[in-house]
Amino acid sequence: MIGDPVRHSLSPVIHNAAFSAGGIDWVYVAFAVPAGRACDALAAMRILDIAGLSVTMPHKAGVLAGLDEVSDEASALGAANTVYRRGSRLIGDNTDGYGFIRALREEQGLEVEGLRCVVVGAGGAARAVVYGLHRHGAGQVIVVNRTPARATEAAALGGAVGRVGKHGDIAHADLVVNATPVGMGVGSGAEYPFDPQLLGPGQVLVDLVYQPPETPLLAIAAARGARVMNGLSMLLYQAARQFELWTGQSAPLAAMRSAVRISPPENPQAH
Repeated sequence: MIGDPVRHSLSPVIHNAAFSAGGIDWVYVAFAVPAGRACDALAAMRILDIAGLSVTMPHKAGVLAGLDEVSDEASALGAANTVYRRGSRLIGDNTDGYGFIRALREEQGLEVEGLRCVVVGAGGAARAVVYGLHRHGAGQVIVVNRTPARATEAAALGGAVGRVGKHGDIAHADLVVNATPVGMGVGSGAEYPFDPQLLGPGQVLVDLVYQPPETPLLAIAAARGARVMNGLSMLLYQAARQFELWTGQSAPLAAMRSAVRISPPENPQAH
């Protein structure tokens, strides 16, 4: 893994558990790589015969210039979070949108086709979610963000169903996604990224924050009758896709789930 900072990441815990469970004699380590040095890290990957990389901030965009090939998703997002080998070629992909959609399907029994969706935020995670929702047939993908220009850029990734919206759109959404850091940890400033009174029964709220596991927004949304999910499941499934790209094997989800203490879904199709 390359990024700066990287000490906080759960990725080494998840992937090392996966390698162990899969009987693969690999190890996953985190390297603090300063901004602007992504292509140097790729050169080292080639020289040292490193099998794959996770890429986090601030390198998701900068890494593209050093790759031999880029997936459609990474190209559209202008960001790669995964590098894998095919022979001597280094290929970049972005597994965040995949992880989000699969988390909804596996943990909530929810298919996004035709749904009215609101994404709050316009950063890298928000953009991946918007693109994933569009690719999987969401009926509307509405982006709400404090900076209009960034909201417009993110909404464009929603294609014909993407548009910029306002907080009032949240009340009419089937799926609401908080892709801002509001609620992350103690002393993070505002408690809620929007008025939680807009949420209620019949809605699904996903807060991409996973530390703490229950943010103030998740707690009040659940109390108001919405179904809720934090960001750990997205982290799990995007990592599972990385594992598959690197190894060519199915990801050992039970071991990966246990490593971050995510309980298995309780028959999500019953919801």
